[in-house]
Amino acid sequence: MILPLLPSFSLKGKRALVTGASSGIGQACAAAMAQSGAKVICAARGIDLLDKTVSALNSNGYDAEALVLDQTDLFALEKVMEKPYDIVINSAGMARHSPAFDTTPENFDAVMNLNLRSAYFLSVYAAKAMKASKISGSIIHISSQMGHVGGIDRTVYSSSKHAIEGMVKSMAIEWGSFDIRINTICPTFIRTPLTEKTFENIEMAQLINQKIKLGRIGEVEDIMGAAVYLASDASSMVTGTHMIIDGGWTAG
Repeated sequence: MILPLLPSFSLKGKRALVTGASSGIGQACAAAMAQSGAKVICAARGIDLLDKTVSALNSNGYDAEALVLDQTDLFALEKVMEKPYDIVINSAGMARHSPAFDTTPENFDAVMNLNLRSAYFLSVYAAKAMKASKISGSIIHISSQMGHVGGIDRTVYSSSKHAIEGMVKSMAIEWGSFDIRINTICPTFIRTPLTEKTFENIEMAQLINQKIKLGRIGEVEDIMGAAVYLASDASSMVTGTHMIIDGGWTAG
């Protein structure tokens, strides 16, 4: 009997671009790509944390380089994406939480500009380069559980993430014939420097603990396996869908 062989999770020989890579989930995704064998281009707007991330990766024997990029600058983004990547992970994002009645056009535009507009064109530019180079590529967006449910004071953020989920489905249909895959990872509340203030809010912390059925806050390490899976040949039949990493939040 010839048994089936487990598809490879290795990313050796692959080039991966990770945006929002200087901290939090983006940094964890960059580390996951590097630890799985990929050469990682770490992109972010600020140089200080970015350099620290890249230095830490290189000092541990991985292959990484820094790229200062404001991905809302579509001209700069298009230039960066002219060079094809095997893997593109978009972890750049922002939130400006408030009741819907209090949403300002400025805050709405800022969130949508980064979370949706730049994500849309990053995907398009990345896929064009993959197609031109005949790369079987993987594009991964860090979405959110809020792309599948609603949340108090999170109307704009949730809107942007619901839009990402629809965008990915449509792009997957268009690009499947080119062997270009596109998916999302949808985390619950993850402990990062940006979310510490959320957990300091006692009422919010209690709500989160009630909603997450596994009874703990998510850590960045909880995202890394999903990123490697979606980037690797192990997920070669997976496109146009999402991996919800929420400890059971949306199941309830």
